[in-house]
Amino acid sequence: HLAALVLARGGSKGIPLKNIKLLAGVPLIGWVLRAALDAGVFHSVWVSTDHDEIEKVAKQFGAQVHRRSPEVSQDSSTSLETIREFLNHHHEVDIVGNIQATSPCLHPSDLIKVADLIQEEGFDSVFSVVRRHQFRWSEVKKGENKMTEPQNLNPAKRYRRQDWPGELYENGSFYFAKRHLIEKGYLQGGKMAYYEMRAEHSVDIDIDIDWPIAEQRVLSFGYFGKEPLKEVKLLVCSIDGCLTNGRIYVTEDQKEMVSYDYRDIVGIELLKKRGIQVRLISERDCAKTLSAMQLGCIAKVNATNKLQILEDWRKDIVLSWKEVAYLGNEESDVECLKNAGLSGVPADACTVAQKAAGYICKSNGGCGAIREFAEHIFLLLEKVNSARKQ
Repeated sequence: HLAALVLARGGSKGIPLKNIKLLAGVPLIGWVLRAALDAGVFHSVWVSTDHDEIEKVAKQFGAQVHRRSPEVSQDSSTSLETIREFLNHHHEVDIVGNIQATSPCLHPSDLIKVADLIQEEGFDSVFSVVRRHQFRWSEVKKGENKMTEPQNLNPAKRYRRQDWPGELYENGSFYFAKRHLIEKGYLQGGKMAYYEMRAEHSVDIDIDIDWPIAEQRVLSFGYFGKEPLKEVKLLVCSIDGCLTNGRIYVTEDQKEMVSYDYRDIVGIELLKKRGIQVRLISERDCAKTLSAMQLGCIAKVNATNKLQILEDWRKDIVLSWKEVAYLGNEESDVECLKNAGLSGVPADACTVAQKAAGYICKSNGGCGAIREFAEHIFLLLEKVNSARKQ
């Protein structure tokens, strides 16, 4: 029994609840859980946590949850202690694939190859490494009367990068080990092997990179699911709570007013310039409001079945679901979010809508969420175009 295990403690000295903080619109832990589940080599996929919110996110992505004890949830607790506790409660598990939550560019293909090494080729432990071309020098501490010395080079004959194979370093993405090793207190031992990951997939946001840069790396090199990305050609956006903030102001003469953010109008115009159609949908009769906005978008109001309208639009333009993006915020948007190839919600969307979406904006509805989602679409379009060139 090969089990994937992601350790995700609630406490963090750096970023509070870092493991479920949104990275490129997806909870950090979601990136590795998606890769582990889609690899198809694990008999079970687990998250070991001490926090209710992390448990909710883990289950949302399809993982099982092991509630760790307070004894292994301290700042001083080691990964090995936590894994051993997990094994004490799950006697069916023979091999543990400990996957780091902070490695969001992990791909299923890597996990498949590692599973083969440990299951078919008989290795007891396999861990991930990355190749680096870095010259090392000895450290000279303050006050020491000595010179630094080269560690892996001859200064008189420095290698060119292309003439030097470099060195292998652990990158911490994963550690696979058989039960008997872990019970003896080892994550690496017995018949060992390393697995070399591609440099662009070797991202550890705890060590190498800060959050905004990590988001760019993930958008460029992350794993987005089994189905290849397709170019988005239609964005359908819910009016109430996405284009507007959902509030309706009523004047003394009983006229309704709503507010919207000019950044969202810019986002709609940028989408149109890129050849992406933008259509709007609402359960209310807000035709007069839309007319006043002068957005120039096809809209459907009094929509009682949003999914059917979306389906009709998709067929009319002759698009696959992968070419449709949807931005919604309410329970009535859930089925549309599930069917669309690219789905998003504002930060203040209801819980069920957030669970159905692939991207959660940092902005609230009516406060720049459409503009932000448009930027996300553009970045994914760059990824699609890059894949085509390759």
